[in-house]
Amino acid sequence: MWGFTGILGKLILLDSVVIVWFRVIIAFIALGLYMLFAKTSFKVSSKKHLVYIAIVGVFVGVHWLTFYKSIQLSTASLGILCLSTTTLHVSWLEPLVMKKRFSWLEFILSIIVVLGIYITTDNFSEKEYTALIYGLVSALFAALFAVFNTKLAEKDSSSVISLYEMLSASIAITIFLFIQGNLSSDLFVMSYQDFYLLLFLGVACTSFAFLATITVMRVLGTFTVSLSINLEPIYTLIFAIVLLNENALLSTRFYLGALIIILTVLANGVIKAALQRKKGKRIS
Repeated sequence: MWGFTGILGKLILLDSVVIVWFRVIIAFIALGLYMLFAKTSFKVSSKKHLVYIAIVGVFVGVHWLTFYKSIQLSTASLGILCLSTTTLHVSWLEPLVMKKRFSWLEFILSIIVVLGIYITTDNFSEKEYTALIYGLVSALFAALFAVFNTKLAEKDSSSVISLYEMLSASIAITIFLFIQGNLSSDLFVMSYQDFYLLLFLGVACTSFAFLATITVMRVLGTFTVSLSINLEPIYTLIFAIVLLNENALLSTRFYLGALIIILTVLANGVIKAALQRKKGKRIS
């Protein structure tokens, strides 16, 4: 489902801000209905925590806004590869926020990812470099969202956190549209195809994907699910080739860089799994 999000950024013929605005509103409504049906509590642990959740919700909004802007300026392939640098930011953010030990492994692997990004930028136009900047900013906010969400989950349930984050993002983007002078009934003028794709994006690729991840994580464990999510660039690249024919737009160097990035992401999972097994044997 998450592999489709970048593709939908190209298929939906609306401005990136409008796409994200509808995405967060639809996701908020879908999550709210699910929680009502499941009789899940809407209560947050404290007002202070609610403020923190709202701030992270803005991070989510900025992450998606810059992500779709990057895709619309260039390709879905470039946008998703930029997101691979999220691990670089997580490597220095986690020690600060979660008080974890700095991981040189994560940092070195992240540097290799940056090398892969550098290789993909061969013969980029000015527009593509602008898309690259948007994509890298998106990765920074994705890391902020991931790290702070882990911290927030220590006190509140994931469904409650996500619900209010979607609400916060909705309010923030609405204010942004108002300031731009674009908040009008014209936002609802779209084709049937765009409408159905927005529903798919908001319900399936956001609300359902999130809730399914939580359910699967309880059975398979955090590591296995995280490794699966890290395969998102592979899914997106395949979809981009099959559905958008982006292979005709991208150079051999781009795919060489993409291969380096994907192998690094997979190596991260394999090495960590080996270290966890080694640690488990020592304890036993």
